[in-house]
Amino acid sequence: MLKDFKPVLGILLRFIIIYLVLLFAYQFYLTGSKDTGLDPFSRIIADQVSFLQNKIGYKTALYDDVKNEQVWFYVKNQYVTRMVEGCNAISVMILFVSFVFAFYKGIKTVIFVLIGLILLYLMNLLRIVGLNIVMSEHQEYGKMFHDFVFPAVIYGSVVLLWLVWIKFFALKNENS
Repeated sequence: MLKDFKPVLGILLRFIIIYLVLLFAYQFYLTGSKDTGLDPFSRIIADQVSFLQNKIGYKTALYDDVKNEQVWFYVKNQYVTRMVEGCNAISVMILFVSFVFAFYKGIKTVIFVLIGLILLYLMNLLRIVGLNIVMSEHQEYGKMFHDFVFPAVIYGSVVLLWLVWIKFFALKNENS
């Protein structure tokens, strides 16, 4: 009976192991940058969001709050949002990578993961830019966009990528 579940258990075990390894590696990374304020990866994202917003006409400056490990976005002469570690979408990316590698299919797995991570990175940048614009133009919708709309965008992107992976790569018959 267990023989029938062996492929599913193998996928599940791969997912759990990859997820835990990446999660612990990320926690180790965060612990190493604890005293510098916002972690370096999140800070890069904040800088890029600021750059994009300035390019599209939303004058943006960043304010470092080292003690509280955050960066504030100062847009159009008001503090609209703050960037904390959770905004960098790494936890979402870890889920994405773990799932795709659980259905490992050779080099195409690595290529798909790299392309997927780039797409998720870009979606996250646009998500933060969008939130900052909503908060500076229509603050009354800010909570709804922060809590529902933009999480749906980033998680929806992950689910869409997973579906593409499963439909076109992972379950594709190798002989056809």
